Amino acid sequence: MQKMDILVGIYIFGIIVSELMGIKTFPLVTFGDFTLNASVAIFLIPLLFSINDIIIEVHGKERARSVVRTGLMTIGLLFGFIMLSLALPPSGRFMESNEAYNIVFGKSARITLASLTAFALADFLDIYLFAKIREKLGKSKLWLRNNASNIISQLIDTTVFMFIAFYAFDKGFGDNSSFLISLIIPYWLLKSFMSIIETPLVYIGVKWLKGDNK
Repeated sequence: MQKMDILVGIYIFGIIVSELMGIKTFPLVTFGDFTLNASVAIFLIPLLFSINDIIIEVHGKERARSVVRTGLMTIGLLFGFIMLSLALPPSGRFMESNEAYNIVFGKSARITLASLTAFALADFLDIYLFAKIREKLGKSKLWLRNNASNIISQLIDTTVFMFIAFYAFDKGFGDNSSFLISLIIPYWLLKSFMSIIETPLVYIGVKWLKGDNK
């Protein structure tokens, strides 16, 4: 199996797991009466951006864009199948479980739509910024272009995702804004921190992937 195939497989795995299981949150850090909760997808989202950067560094931005388009297609197909499964009537044996199924995957449908939009904007921005920084600085300072592109693009990803996924249409814009900002800032900082500590993985991944080019 080619190393690039393995990397794309991990990328698609991360996308699918984030979409299907990302609706679960868990308490991450508690400061007095304040608890910062995070989605279980926090362990995967920064990794997806790092994989983007590894691919750009070795195979260029067009190959990375192709992988992102594959990811977008995966999310789109997943969203379509979720909607189909919710629309189909349950069999008699499944009737008791149908309400729970609809609640879980109904929430997943909105999360998937939010993720599709945020993913498209943020991942293509990540590729653009990484490539631009590389053009300016050359092949040096991989850590800088990796983290600069990730931190900026993940701010866009987090902001767009939170607004689409959690905007309450029965509340005013002011109430929504204050609530969503309280989610966006700590979550973006957390993802930025995850990106920074994963920097060594980017160096390891680039070295590993370059082995296919030798």
